[in-house]
Amino acid sequence: MTDSPTAQNLTIMVIDDSNTIRRSAEMFLTQAGYQVVLAEDGFDALAKIADYQPALVFCDILMPRLDGYQTCALIKKSAKFHAMPVLLLSSKDGLFDRARGSMVGAAAYLTKPFTKDSLLAAVREHTGAAPASGQTAG
Repeated sequence: MTDSPTAQNLTIMVIDDSNTIRRSAEMFLTQAGYQVVLAEDGFDALAKIADYQPALVFCDILMPRLDGYQTCALIKKSAKFHAMPVLLLSSKDGLFDRARGSMVGAAAYLTKPFTKDSLLAAVREHTGAAPASGQTAG
């Protein structure tokens, strides 16, 4: 028996206003054995986060209504969820964007388009979870 969690008992939330990005991430994560919760924007995510209590959140930066920086900051201000890793997703890869992400408490910054390997590596790095038995990481 190991102390590291497995994919089967981890829920990952993906917040992105792009249906394509949400579905790609969902496919990659589901194939690796993770439970996946999708949200279209920050408000949708905040409504679902207490119910699903994800182990990790991927959050797009550029979204209508509540952007990724605001969503991350609200998660981090919550006493219950402040320890939850939030990884920002963005097509912008500038120093300012990364610095702003760090300021709101983001654990990491993943550039879109991401690959299956980079997405799963980020999950493993921030949760310590191994892929479900019989599943491969790549």
